[in-house]
Parts: sequence; C-alpha cells; structure tokens
Amino acid sequence: MNMSVATPDYLFESSWEVCNKVGGIYTVLSTKAHTLQQKLQDRVIFIGPDVWGDKVAPDFEEDSSLFSDWKHYAEAVDGLKLKIGRWKVPGNPPAILLDFMPFFAERDTFFFSMWENFKVDSIHAYGDYDESCIFALATGRLIESFYHFYQLENKKVVALFNEWMLGMGALFLQKQVPAIATIFTTHATSIGRSIAGNNKPLYAYLDQYNGDQMAKELNMEAKHSVEKQTAHFADCFTTVSDITARECTQLLDRAPDVVTPNGFEPNFVPTGKEYITKRKEARQTLINVTEKLLGCKISKDALLVSTSGRYEYRNKGIDVFIEAINRLRASNDLTREVVAFIMVPAWVRDARADLKAAIEKNFNNGTPLQFPFITHWLNNMQEDRVLNYLAYCGFTNAATEKLKIVFVPCYLSGNDGIFNKSYYDLLIGMDATIYPSYYEPWGYTPLESVAFGIPTITTNLAGFGLWSLKFLSGSNIKEGVSVIDRTDFNYFEVADAIRDTLLTLSEASPKELSMIQKNCFQLAKQAEWSKFIWYYERAFDVALTRAAKRNC
Repeated sequence: MNMSVATPDYLFESSWEVCNKVGGIYTVLSTKAHTLQQKLQDRVIFIGPDVWGDKVAPDFEEDSSLFSDWKHYAEAVDGLKLKIGRWKVPGNPPAILLDFMPFFAERDTFFFSMWENFKVDSIHAYGDYDESCIFALATGRLIESFYHFYQLENKKVVALFNEWMLGMGALFLQKQVPAIATIFTTHATSIGRSIAGNNKPLYAYLDQYNGDQMAKELNMEAKHSVEKQTAHFADCFTTVSDITARECTQLLDRAPDVVTPNGFEPNFVPTGKEYITKRKEARQTLINVTEKLLGCKISKDALLVSTSGRYEYRNKGIDVFIEAINRLRASNDLTREVVAFIMVPAWVRDARADLKAAIEKNFNNGTPLQFPFITHWLNNMQEDRVLNYLAYCGFTNAATEKLKIVFVPCYLSGNDGIFNKSYYDLLIGMDATIYPSYYEPWGYTPLESVAFGIPTITTNLAGFGLWSLKFLSGSNIKEGVSVIDRTDFNYFEVADAIRDTLLTLSEASPKELSMIQKNCFQLAKQAEWSKFIWYYERAFDVALTRAAKRNC
C-alpha cells in the first residue's frame, strides 16, 4: 500500500451532513477530517448547507480570517451567500456553510442542462429531490468561484461529492470546470435501500434485479437517475464496502473504481482514568433513568445492552433486536439482570415531564411511571412500530422480570432533557451492543462500539461485519465482534443467535471481559483513518489521472 499516488493540492468535500448531524455520513466526514487536515493543512475544505439561518450551528465556528478576500468577491460578484469558518471536530478543518435557496430560480434551466448533457431525468422528482439538487448546484458554483479566484488552474484540485444529493455538483463541474477531478461516493444505493425497505428480498435475487426497472416500480426514478449518471460520468466512483460494491455493479451498471471503507479516529475515545470515570458515570446515568422510569431498583451489575442508529425498522434490524431480547427474557438460562436500550431517534414530542421530575428530585416510590417503556413522548405513540412490537411481545418491565427494555427515541446530543449526555458518553457504559442489520452498507455503530471497547453483535450483511471477518472468525463474541450469518429468510435464527451470544456474555468472568475489551481495541486499531486513508488517496489518484487525460 506504499505505491506512489497523485496527491491533490486542494480537496473540496461536500455533503448534506457537513456540520449537520443527521446520519452516519456525519461520522465519516467528521472523523476523517483530522487525518485529511494533517495531510493538506487547510487545503481540505468541507462544504455543507446552511440550514441554520440566524441560529448558531453547534459545531461550526466562523473565522473571518479564512479566505476573506474571496468571500467578499464571491458574495458581491458570484451571488454566493456564505459562512466561512471551522468545523469543531478534531483537526478543525475549514468549513463553508452555503445558503442555496437563491439558486432555486435556476432550477428548470439547470435540470434541463443536466438532461441535455448527462441524461439525468428529473421529470418524476418529488420530496427532497429539488432541495438536494439545488444545493449541489450551489456547491458546484462555490467550487468554481474559489478555483478561478485563487487561480488554481495549475494546481491538482479534487472535488468529492457524497451521495446522490450532491451528484449534480459533480456533473456541473464536469461541464463548467473540467480540469477539476471529481469523485462521487455512494454510501448506499437509493434503489438497494428502497428494495430492502419495501420488504423485498434484496440478496437472494440481487443478480436478477434491474436498477432502472426497480426505480420505476418503487417510484425512485429521479434519485436513481442522478445517482446512476453521476456514477458513470464522475472521474472516480467509490463506495464504502464490498457488499455495496456488488449492489452498485448490479443496480447502477457501474462497478466502483475504489472501495473506501469508513474509519474512525482514536481521539474520540477517552483513555486511562478518564475512560474508567466516563464508563462509571454512563452506567450510573443509564441505571438511574431506568430506575426512575420503572419504579424499582436495578442491579449495579446489570448487563446493559443497546442498539442504535437510524429508525429503519427492518433495514437496521430493530425488529430482530426486539425479538432477540424477548427470547432472552423467556430463557430459563438467564440468571443476570439485563436492561436493553433502543437508542433510535423517532418523532419526539418532548422529554417526559414526570420522568424528568423524578430524576431531578431523586424520587422513587416503588411505583412505575405511566407507560414505563419510553423516555420521551412521541407524536405518534399509537402508530410507532417499536412500541407496538413491545406490546405484541408482552414486555412488562415489572420489577420481578430479569429483563427490562427501554426505548430512548431522541437524538443524544447532550441536551435531550433526560440523559443530557451525548451518545458516546452513554455508549461507553454499555456491556454489549447489537446491530443485526439487514441492509447496512458499512455500519458505523458496531465500529464505534469496538472503538470504545464494547463487544458488538453485527451481521455479514453489514460492510463492517464482512470486513471484520478478515481478522476474526466472527463466531465467538469473546473476540470482540460476533458476526451472525443473516440472509433474506432466517430472521428467527438470527434472533436465537443473538440471544445465545448475550447469554454467553452474561456469564463471562472479569478476566474474560478484560480480554474481550482488549480484543475490541485491537480490532478498532485496524480501522483507524491512518490506515484507511490510503483508499482515499488511491481514489484521488484515479480521479486526477482521468481528469488529466480528459483535459489533454
């Protein structure tokens, strides 16, 4: 992996999730930033949408000294509305928040040019399509303005666009500034995700699916069109795992040039005494909230387990998680108290006032609160799939039950009103995590877990699960990661395997637990950005080489 590759002088990376924590791509970019900043020294520039308006973006800090001469020009001459500063993550890279709304006036003309030049069909667009593609246009205009103002014609410039939402930005630059090398990364194909989300068997029949036909059937024609055409026209097309590469080859008719697995930064994880302190605080918080909700004492030695991620009930395996926990509850072999947390953001109305008061007053009269399964009230309590399945399974959360289950349906950003801790500051208190995904192109949640020394259960349908099998057998949780064989049709077998794995963990000795933690840390080291950045360097090289040939 020490082969010589072309390195960009400037790198622009754009995503809807720059300084905007709405999904897993935020973690990709925010953790990768440190390594890129070390290599490029303020010549890596992240571009995100200004969704904040007059509000303060929580992890963005304006810096008037950055590119100030261009900012005045871009606003006065090119009509761009910008906030320039730094992303408040390790590395503190330059970040630009862009107000794209003024460009809506150009929508029809722009969409026609996308059809005329690249055969992107926007006729059947709906939902977030217009907003996403206009942000992509504005991003292309921003890069074009910066490029010409600083006279970068003799520099090696790469622009990396994440997901279909930014695809038109790459196509715009291909037309307007062909000297800029473009990379398009899909983290999950829109059609693959839609097939899986519509309860169709994705993997058993993948080789028979036609992406264009499925796009029509699933009313995804516009998103699929921009994704497919960008994959074909960009100088370099990448995706994040081998399993998604196969999906791209079949559904987009284009094999990725490079697979760029998602890494993690060790500087997000506390060490030494701080690790011990934070783990103790997390456990105390988790147990205290559970006790106040359920009105009963929870053993300090309770096995704390969780799942988390986006609320994709089937794709993320939330359904099979609940099924497995229910089977564990019914097991005669369970001797240890277990509390299972479902940390999945839903349509939250508000933090529970009764629970908040009980926590603040440290009040517990031995009686559970009304509906002792959820920490925050939802707007759609009657229709929520998690709550309905908990009811169907017959969970009671009674003091006499060895297993309790708690739904935490909010973003854990440190100010949710109940826990008031970030996700990482709660994750560190877990004894195990479970991510039995059916559709998971990479899988940051299990990687984050092992990075924090927490053993995790995932599946071979997750990119991370498949990758970890290069280092582990996957069949023994004592290695740090258990990779369960999941197919389109073995739902109940997966639930049984999770139950059995948790039983094994619940009986592990302190010496075994210490070894498991060491194994987690060891595997996480293999996935640090210092190792994975090489794949991006390879993508930069492919893009720059092709752009150079195109412009000869």
